[in-house]
Amino acid sequence: MSSTEEKPLKTELDQLECHFTWDLKKADTNLTDHLNRLEHNRDLNLGDKAGTARTHNSLAYVRYLLGSHEEALTNLQRSVELTKEYYEDNCDKKLIVTYGNIAWLHYHMKQYAECKSYLEKLREIKGKKIVPHEVLGEKAWALFKFSRKYYGRANECFRKALELEPEEGEWNAGYAIVLCRTETKCKSPKDSLAIQQLRRGIETNPDNDELKLLLALKLAEFKLFDEAEDLVEKAFEMSPDSPHVIRYVGKYMRNYGSLDRSIGLLKRALEIAPNSAFIHHQLGLCYKIKKEGFGSFREKKRFRRLSISHLEKAITLKSGFVIAMAHLGILYGEDRKIKQAEEVFQTAISISDEKTDGLQAVHLYYGEFQQYRKNCLPLAIEHYKKCLKMANDTKHGKKSAKNLRKIASRYVSMAEALSILEFIEQVTGGRLSTAEGCEHVLESTNNEE
Repeated sequence: MSSTEEKPLKTELDQLECHFTWDLKKADTNLTDHLNRLEHNRDLNLGDKAGTARTHNSLAYVRYLLGSHEEALTNLQRSVELTKEYYEDNCDKKLIVTYGNIAWLHYHMKQYAECKSYLEKLREIKGKKIVPHEVLGEKAWALFKFSRKYYGRANECFRKALELEPEEGEWNAGYAIVLCRTETKCKSPKDSLAIQQLRRGIETNPDNDELKLLLALKLAEFKLFDEAEDLVEKAFEMSPDSPHVIRYVGKYMRNYGSLDRSIGLLKRALEIAPNSAFIHHQLGLCYKIKKEGFGSFREKKRFRRLSISHLEKAITLKSGFVIAMAHLGILYGEDRKIKQAEEVFQTAISISDEKTDGLQAVHLYYGEFQQYRKNCLPLAIEHYKKCLKMANDTKHGKKSAKNLRKIASRYVSMAEALSILEFIEQVTGGRLSTAEGCEHVLESTNNEE
């Protein structure tokens, strides 16, 4: 094909709605981790043809970015097969994105006749005046799964899709999950859009037990345990062998119920999904809490080693798992593995940006590591301040403020203490402008100990 013939083909391709035109940048995700996660989800959700078809679409795009064009084409062909099996005669609107991806992939493979063939298929579908919410929904899922940086865009696409078809269960579920991931702390359940949308998601997806567990976790944040525990029991009763359900039940038990039961459930989930970074992380946290409880030195050491083992596995399976790195770093420090701790903290900081989930925990734990394992107060203060500045009303922000006040009351000069306390008041919105005020806060801090 000459360049003159290729130009109008490219112009038509640019107008398609698919992964190739949605500005999914390889720099915004770890492609290897993303590929592993998609393959893991595909293998766990074999019974869900619609969801698996969508996963094959995403797998194809990631494989294209990695240069594996033939494998990408195989994924797209499998996506078409699954879509036709599930939707039968009503599949055209569900194939718009997949056909677009196939057309683009053939273009990149210089298979122009095949590319034109799929463009023709899309023209036929377009002629049937397919409503656009199908594409909006697929775009929302693609954005959501590709990168945390795209959650805002995914949120907007789900919202627009639901404006066009409010009863669509998949979009209601997706919108609820995105809100769960992005919502900041609310004062009451009535203020929580995530809780409202989770209820809507369950209403339109009564068999979706994952949504019930996400709602249970949100309700438990407001101490609404009766309804939360009822949801947990119902979800687990309906899906006792689903690793997705088991892991959230395990998380709920760890936070609000029995730690030992949580460990048992998570071990069971791990037998079904041995390569789940999420489950290894949850087990690591359970053993970390066990280590902090009562017990002999030998027991504490054993639980610490178990925690380290699962956290190491989690970051091996998911190299960008920043929150797991934060927990692993602090445990390495306790285990006197100072070099390994320093390395894992530096890696976590280097791969993060200010919106990375877990970065606030990294600053808190790195500050504690510098203070208690390396006896370096300047670096401890620096990272406590970074943690507090990210968000002052979270548990990590509050812990950083407490640590800073303790340093101000015990370990630095009055001038330095005043500077630290003024910083805290500035970030949290309070006022502290005099030495007298500084002395009052220091005295209060000492009395709290």
